Amino acid sequence: MNFLLQIWNSVDLRKKIFFTVGVLVLYRLLAQITVPGIDPASLREFFGGGESGALGIYAMITGGAIENFSIVLMGLAPYINASIIMQLMTVVIPKLENLSKEGDEGRKTINRYTRWLALPFSILQSYGMITIISNIPGAGQVIDPTNISQVLPAMIIVSTGTLLLMWMGEMITEKGIGNGISLLIFASIVSNIPTVVGRIFTEGGADITQNAKIASFFGFLILTAVLLFSTILMTEGHRKIPITYGSSGKSGVGSAIPIRALQSGMIPIIFALSILTFPAVIAQVYPNANNSVVDFINTYLSSSNPSWMYFILYFLLIIFFSFFYVSIVFKPEQIAENIQKRGGFVPGYRPGRETAEHIGKVSARLNLWGGAFLGIVAILPTIFTLFTELTTQDLIISGSGIIIIVGVVLDFVRRVNAQLVMQDYEKLK
Repeated sequence: MNFLLQIWNSVDLRKKIFFTVGVLVLYRLLAQITVPGIDPASLREFFGGGESGALGIYAMITGGAIENFSIVLMGLAPYINASIIMQLMTVVIPKLENLSKEGDEGRKTINRYTRWLALPFSILQSYGMITIISNIPGAGQVIDPTNISQVLPAMIIVSTGTLLLMWMGEMITEKGIGNGISLLIFASIVSNIPTVVGRIFTEGGADITQNAKIASFFGFLILTAVLLFSTILMTEGHRKIPITYGSSGKSGVGSAIPIRALQSGMIPIIFALSILTFPAVIAQVYPNANNSVVDFINTYLSSSNPSWMYFILYFLLIIFFSFFYVSIVFKPEQIAENIQKRGGFVPGYRPGRETAEHIGKVSARLNLWGGAFLGIVAILPTIFTLFTELTTQDLIISGSGIIIIVGVVLDFVRRVNAQLVMQDYEKLK
């Protein structure tokens, strides 16, 4: 309670929070505005029927924007893809790598490149999404993909919607509090919860005590609470590597390098989902195709009716991309070199190569456990549906959503605490 009073008494912080909430509310309003000339009634019926499969996962992430054929249909997917590609290119292209080392100015330049890259991605993905939606079996033809007078305006509108969301996210980061892009994704995930809960209790009927689906739902709430608590512990967990710095005639000054347990964050799940979801979406659009590949995908890689092969592949892909991503962004040799330049060393290890190998081994062990944890959290909610009356469409939050929510909330709390500490420091001046 005192924490909330401190926030309210801070005029500057209060304004930032109100601004952030206002932008999030505006985003949810935009998600309800349908592209002009489109009637998404059959589309809503398709997603409400529980057979939406891979598209249902996308609908969950976008907070229902795809169900309404909203002007923000694609959400921030093009920007996220552009950000990941730019992050990978930063390691490959020396010029971008040098920019990343130039502090705030370098990061601003890279962010500008990312925004420009998101523009063609928005256009290409808008056409792809419109084509997929127009071919959804059983949902009627929401839009005619061969009619350029319908497709082109829709592409321009939804592409502009993505650019608008990018701008709104940057406004939150600049004038509000928290990472704007992450908060918009957080709002999309959370906004889906009331819809799912309402649908479950509506289908459950009046006799709650004898309804297996509602009983399963309460069981999933317990599982979600356990996963949330475990994710918080893992997100905050880290291993400290002790460092000793020489101090001209005095005893060495001790320090430490913290290496997080979840070094890669949400990135491995995004990569793994992209690989698994793409063939499933294509197979769903063409379910009657007489093709052995399509049959294999529908049988073993369907997210609406997942097999054990799907879970195993998903789990292994997450671990693989955990190592892949960390190998790109985490440089033990560079860390060891910086320690040596500052006159430091890791006790028990020689400066230079031996220190780099030690840091690399510690990082690899943590990454293995962190990647395995990400994989378990990602697949456990879906596995829960195999043994209960719930379907994947009945999950109030997916495993990937749990990771996102925990990361965003912890980051938001840190930023609020930092603002309060800064305010107290200014009072002491």
